[in-house]
Amino acid sequence: MALFAKENPQFDYGIHLTLTCEWERYKFGPVLPVSEVQSLVDENGHFFKNREMLRNSASAAEIKNELHAQIEKAYACGLKPSHLDSHMYSVGAREDFFRVYKELGAAYNLPVLLNFQLMEMVGLNDEQLLSQDDLTFDQVYVGKFEDFSEGNLPGYYNDVLKNMKSGLNIILIHPAFDDDEMKAVTVNHPNFGSKWRQIDFDYFISDECRQKIKENNIDLINWKDLKIEEKTNF
Repeated sequence: MALFAKENPQFDYGIHLTLTCEWERYKFGPVLPVSEVQSLVDENGHFFKNREMLRNSASAAEIKNELHAQIEKAYACGLKPSHLDSHMYSVGAREDFFRVYKELGAAYNLPVLLNFQLMEMVGLNDEQLLSQDDLTFDQVYVGKFEDFSEGNLPGYYNDVLKNMKSGLNIILIHPAFDDDEMKAVTVNHPNFGSKWRQIDFDYFISDECRQKIKENNIDLINWKDLKIEEKTNF
């Protein structure tokens, strides 16, 4: 991915800040040595499976150090990321984690994915965590498991594009192939599993999707359109 990004600077690519690992058999952990971030990992040195476990164990100081290391690793690879977002929006597991997330965006002059719906989804209900100066998304759209299980994800996306209101909107998708590799990664996890990801891939490269965007006068932008300055010292 790093090589592709450097060879194709015309595309957006952000840093998917990661603090949790939901997969049953495909495990990963921190960039920093486990000894430096012991509150972020389980007995095997892997990230916790869910936000609740992270919330109950992690220290904000170690989260700050680990996320800083993740960003610096990307820059060390020669990347110029367009934004920051968060795997499972785990940066919102606690208010002090969320403040670290925002501080990192400001320190690196990178837009971050901020939206009150997402905050509520992970249990943050304090609107004061967002200020008038924050760049926030008006609406975030993400398919529900019911849409997938009923075979209606494409219909959901059609409805989103048909009814989207003016403003800064984002659709969160997880495109991938329903192949042996992704099946192994997502085993026993149909929610955003390999079949779901193939549907996302197929829909968003389809002529149907292109037509819906055109019919509804939707202007496509990228994260680089929201980026103001280059990286500064942390």
